[in-house]
Amino acid sequence: MKDLKALKKGQEFLKIALINLALLLVFLELGSLGWYFVKHKQFFYTREKVQNKSDLGINLEGVRLNQSIVERFHPFLGFIQQPGPDFRPGFKINNYGFISPYDYPLKKTKKNQFIVGVFGGSVASNYAVFEVQNKILPQYLKQLPGLKDKEFVILSFATGGYKQPQQLLILNYFLALGQELDLVVNIDGFNEVALSNLNNKNQIDLAMPSIQHILPLTSLANNSLSTKAMKATIRIRENKARISQGLESLQHCYLAACDALTSVYVQNLVNNYKTDVIKFEKERTKQQKNDSGSVIYINTNKSVLQDSLAFEEMAWNWAKSSIFMHKVLSASNVPYFHILQPNQYYQTKRVFGEAEKQIAFNKESPYAKSVQIGYPALFKKFPNLEKNNINILNAVKVFDRTKDAVYVDTCCHYNQAGEVIFSDYVGRSILEALRKDERNKKK
Repeated sequence: MKDLKALKKGQEFLKIALINLALLLVFLELGSLGWYFVKHKQFFYTREKVQNKSDLGINLEGVRLNQSIVERFHPFLGFIQQPGPDFRPGFKINNYGFISPYDYPLKKTKKNQFIVGVFGGSVASNYAVFEVQNKILPQYLKQLPGLKDKEFVILSFATGGYKQPQQLLILNYFLALGQELDLVVNIDGFNEVALSNLNNKNQIDLAMPSIQHILPLTSLANNSLSTKAMKATIRIRENKARISQGLESLQHCYLAACDALTSVYVQNLVNNYKTDVIKFEKERTKQQKNDSGSVIYINTNKSVLQDSLAFEEMAWNWAKSSIFMHKVLSASNVPYFHILQPNQYYQTKRVFGEAEKQIAFNKESPYAKSVQIGYPALFKKFPNLEKNNINILNAVKVFDRTKDAVYVDTCCHYNQAGEVIFSDYVGRSILEALRKDERNKKK
């Protein structure tokens, strides 16, 4: 009798537990449905099927799913990204390592084509991709009578880590190959101070390409990566495999709860990946004690320059390179616009929300001090640029009026909202400058 009562009691307990579990799953699914709708602005069960992993709602900015080190040495340009496929539909890493739908040099196939060349680092590269996709600059330029019927072609000559004088050298290189350009936009400033300062701290000539990008290649060539750098590389590789598997699973979720839980899991993997990348960046820039056997020569300094001298030299490298870009383009009557990019570490009146602070700032960042000291040094060169008739646009305050988050990492990159604001500023400013030039010609 007691056994029968115990059995019934156990069955009742199991029944209640199953009911509670079912209710929990229902509430979890309902909550996940709401979360998905807020995030994607569509109902989960009737959503459009996503083919591209970059559209799954995971912030993959800076995540290299194929390789850890994608740069390759180039005898003229310093380094380029390895040519191959790109995760963005319609784009590839072309024959010169730039993210573009086209191989270079690109010849005009129609008389009405208008080619815009974009130069700079990763922010400039992202801008070029955004412009190809959204055509904000062409919308502004078409307001000019002489350009309203033009077919605009945006070409990126920008790559993550590029800094002056690489833009100057790349411009001259492609002009020598016969590349036609009708307008040039150079977006820079951050790399010139942040990456050049890392060069200085490691006694590498300031004008040399970024030590963050060159030294890993020399270390691999000489088989001299540090143990800590190799351990970080192993963790990065393992995380990338898990991220790829997670993204694959995310594409095949049939329940909203599956999508929500998998998204959180994958985003956590991405965050761990980025943490390991920062550790790798710190370790890979440390030169080995004995590099006498190196097969690659890099100009070095005998000592670390004091900040006052170093940032003055960085600013002059930046300004003079821009002046020479303008001179070579003006010889062919090609308008040149130089934009100083905004960065979170240069303080303006912008108020950051708590959520964005967690995304955009890192106390351990090697870039913060460089920007805080370096940007004012760049400002001091504005009179020299203006004296040489350069259209210099100071974009450091473009995000001041928005309360929305615009940064996606602790370096320098912008999300969709940030790209819209930045591209709108660039397009509007270029249009105003060109209109002013037209008025001056009529006087």
